[in-house]
Amino acid sequence: MTSGQDIDGIQRQYCDNCGYIDFIDPKVVAVAIVVNQKRELLLVKRNIEPALGEWAFPSGYVDNGEAVEDAVIREAKEETNLDIVVDNLIGVYSNTGNPIILVVYSATEIGGNLLPGPESQEVKWFRLNNLPKLPFPHDNKIIDDWNKSNKR
Repeated sequence: MTSGQDIDGIQRQYCDNCGYIDFIDPKVVAVAIVVNQKRELLLVKRNIEPALGEWAFPSGYVDNGEAVEDAVIREAKEETNLDIVVDNLIGVYSNTGNPIILVVYSATEIGGNLLPGPESQEVKWFRLNNLPKLPFPHDNKIIDDWNKSNKR
């Protein structure tokens, strides 16, 4: 029989028969800050929830066993049809109580033809001073951190 039990101050699923503790893993999301030669940022108009119809960075879940860097390249290709190369890690972002962990990389476009994928309504380059309102809590911090990393 499985029950909820306080383990280390957290309510966790626990098997009364065998003592197994079910540690529910967080979900890791790879995010790409893709820049072109004009120093414009690539955004996708989301075709899925959350934030359906809003502009956001190319991103998606990391598959089990997949390197995060490979996931960010795959997600950018799926959502924008562009090939990218990962430049560097911008940061890791999370909130207490939210199972999502964002791993954000800066990347450069190296090929492909800009086209929306199945999870994107549109894809477009935006000047940094003309970005649309971004939907997620860490978006502005991500842009600030990306800017700081480019000034080094």
